[in-house]
Amino acid sequence: MEIVSSYGAEIRKLNKPLQSTLDIYRKAVAWLIPVYEREWEKLELQEDKNRRFNLAEHLVHETKRNRAAYPFDTVFPKMPSYLRRSAVRHALGTVASYRSRMILWESGELSGKPRLTAENHEMPVFYHKEMYRLGSGKDGKQIGDTVEDWVELKLYSGKDWLWYPVRLLHTDLKYLRRHWGGKKTESPVLEKRNRKYYLRFTFKEKVSFPKKKLLERKICAVDLGINTHAVCSVMDREGTVLARKFIDFAGEKDLLNRMTGRIRRAQRTPGRQNQIRKRWKYAVRLNEELSRKISSAICRFAEEQGCDTIVFEYLDIKGKISGSRKQKLHLWRKRDIQKRCEHMAHRKGMRCSRVNAWGTSAYAY
Repeated sequence: MEIVSSYGAEIRKLNKPLQSTLDIYRKAVAWLIPVYEREWEKLELQEDKNRRFNLAEHLVHETKRNRAAYPFDTVFPKMPSYLRRSAVRHALGTVASYRSRMILWESGELSGKPRLTAENHEMPVFYHKEMYRLGSGKDGKQIGDTVEDWVELKLYSGKDWLWYPVRLLHTDLKYLRRHWGGKKTESPVLEKRNRKYYLRFTFKEKVSFPKKKLLERKICAVDLGINTHAVCSVMDREGTVLARKFIDFAGEKDLLNRMTGRIRRAQRTPGRQNQIRKRWKYAVRLNEELSRKISSAICRFAEEQGCDTIVFEYLDIKGKISGSRKQKLHLWRKRDIQKRCEHMAHRKGMRCSRVNAWGTSAYAY
């Protein structure tokens, strides 16, 4: 089984060239979308994706043997070839998705007529050696304290495409070296969050599940709750409870409850919207960190006990939530915890399963 993981390393103090690169890349994608919409009848005839991509690139890129029908190189001069191909793929995917949704709408399977918009929020991919490389600075000299804290990116300066030395956050790279050293690394993708830029690295690894006899297998049954975050019970095939653990981060839960209480009190006073917004952002970050800690604790306990499968309840709460515990239920990140646990368990060679939630708390033993 192949597992794909990703991690974003923060870029330090290089906002202007990154913003220029992001702007021109999105303009290129917006320029290509109406071109491929007009030429879709030709592109649709190519059923093979590689042939369709080659035809789409020949339409806009001039070579010695071919004169392009649309002057992409004139509008975007000196754009690196790999970045141009990334823009072509994004534009092709946008038009193909629009055409598929149009077919569904015409057949009555989709409500609401789809719209093709050239405005996009695509992020560029920095392909290795062409757009991204482990840099050592000008004239082969090292930059900074360690070479590993720096990379080189080909960015748009406003006039030309140049190689820029980019410093990444040391703690992010320390985490990557510790947990992902030796894994296969894909080309990083530029990401922007909260006015900061990140390079999101993707890692691929192959994991095989151990083959054990049914009598030797053990499961870790997890009961996710609101008051107690999780109750983990290790059981064998006959249902004998071999170990049990109550996972409850009281300090983090108390801090989150205190913050939501402050938000409720501030909502009663008019004119404090800016303060309420900041507190909500802080509460959401606390809740996300809490879900990370819960999922890590569950997988760590299952690994220590030598479990083969982690079993969760199938929790699907639908409809309007009412009552005094409404806010707690809205902040309960049950699906996020299960998703994170599933990814961690697969990396450690454990399977995940879900069962009907009816009566699981009463008959947990």
